Amino acid sequence: MDADEVEAFLREQRTARLATVDAAGHPHVTPVWFVWDGSTVWVSSLIRSQRWSDIAGNTAVALVCDAGETYGELRGVEITGTAAVVGEVPRSDEPNDAVAEAERRFEQKYLGRSMRHDGKHGWLRIHPTLVVSWDHRKLPAPKPPLESDSGGF
Repeated sequence: MDADEVEAFLREQRTARLATVDAAGHPHVTPVWFVWDGSTVWVSSLIRSQRWSDIAGNTAVALVCDAGETYGELRGVEITGTAAVVGEVPRSDEPNDAVAEAERRFEQKYLGRSMRHDGKHGWLRIHPTLVVSWDHRKLPAPKPPLESDSGGF
């Protein structure tokens, strides 16, 4: 995908999988809702989650967002980067400029209303160090077999 296609894809997709690593080196992958602001990924996360604990000890993360049912439809984006906690923990209803834009985008994408902070979540911002994308819809169509390639001997 080119940069515009990556941008559109990340804005339209609703679920990604976020991979973290715990102190013992064990990977942990969870589905998350996310918003893309054009340069970083934002995730509202439970602060008593394995994901949150892992990031407290190791900020290296990977996020994959993909779509498609058949091989020829597969497309996606993988983001490798570092996660940082932004704003107060847990997030309260007090105005906070550091997370205001992420919350606006999250509300628009998922809620259709203002966020209600429950005292259990905080914001993670993922700064990409590498973005890789693929789109199998762009692969050339397979060539039909030649008559001489019947497989017989």
